[in-house]
Amino acid sequence: MIVIDRVCTLPSPQAAGLKTVSLHITKGEVFGIIGRAGAGKSTLLRCINMLVRPDTGRIVVDGRDISTLSGHALRLAQREIGMVFERYNLLSSRTVRGNIALPLELNGVHKAAILARLNVLIDLMDLAEIEKAYPSELSAGQKRRVGLARALAANPKMLLCDDPTSGLDQETTKSILSLTKAINSAFGVTIVLASKDVQVVKEIADRVAVLEQGELVELGSTFDVFTKPAHETTQRLVRNATRSEMPEFLNVRIGTSRAAGEHLVIRITFTGPAANEPIISEMVRRFNLSFNILYGHIEYIQGAPYGSLAVEMSGSEGAKQAALDFLRANNLKAEILGRVCAPDHAAA
Repeated sequence: MIVIDRVCTLPSPQAAGLKTVSLHITKGEVFGIIGRAGAGKSTLLRCINMLVRPDTGRIVVDGRDISTLSGHALRLAQREIGMVFERYNLLSSRTVRGNIALPLELNGVHKAAILARLNVLIDLMDLAEIEKAYPSELSAGQKRRVGLARALAANPKMLLCDDPTSGLDQETTKSILSLTKAINSAFGVTIVLASKDVQVVKEIADRVAVLEQGELVELGSTFDVFTKPAHETTQRLVRNATRSEMPEFLNVRIGTSRAAGEHLVIRITFTGPAANEPIISEMVRRFNLSFNILYGHIEYIQGAPYGSLAVEMSGSEGAKQAALDFLRANNLKAEILGRVCAPDHAAA
């Protein structure tokens, strides 16, 4: 358990400040931190292992207030917290094996124990073919895997990841996220991940904190934060990640005939169990409506379905209203986006 209790830090040229941030991170979970540039994501992450010391407030890890520690006591506490840096921070003079072994050597671990741990990590991270290579010879994805291995070398209870997929292509990003999930599942390591890539956090996190100018503006399960964002900042951040925005050409079409069109355009949002039920087909049969699908998608967040469907609906006004009432009664969100002319009228 990590307790961040009313933490404040003053801004500096190197780091954004924090304003009275309080939250709990549960043991064994994957916790995401998102926000725009300068929101304080990295600052909050670095407060957890005291690389940035709070000006006020407490950081309590497993019941111990590490914000009161210094010197040798702090270094001992930091050994239980692995860190994956955005800029890799690999030593150019050391091979892959040498970089992974470094924290163990600094901790005075016996050579035989270092060798045994290296073998485990090199196998886990699939680094055997490059274990004798130097950082200058590695790809970005390989450097990231070496950084993960080094962070896990001392068998920490917690892993802090600062933008771990920065600069990686889509395929490599997926592999790093899969590896991070595997680490969490296999070892029960608590993972705290800060990223400017909202999609990355959506894919991996159990819960999410949203920061804006150093303040915590939203906190909740990943599903709730991404499907029902309450704060304006969160709404902007997750809009593209959930693909809930209408394509521009549809917005233009609706806008040019919003008042005059006889066809109603609605957006139906599916969440939870309702997404698995044949509600749309039942509605069409029951109310004798014609539907033209304009845009839609469905995906899974934390294993639960979420999606939206924009449709052009034609029929009597009474049937349209009855259909909207039916959707809402079945726990689906139905928004009226506007009206459009029938295709033949639009062409005229």
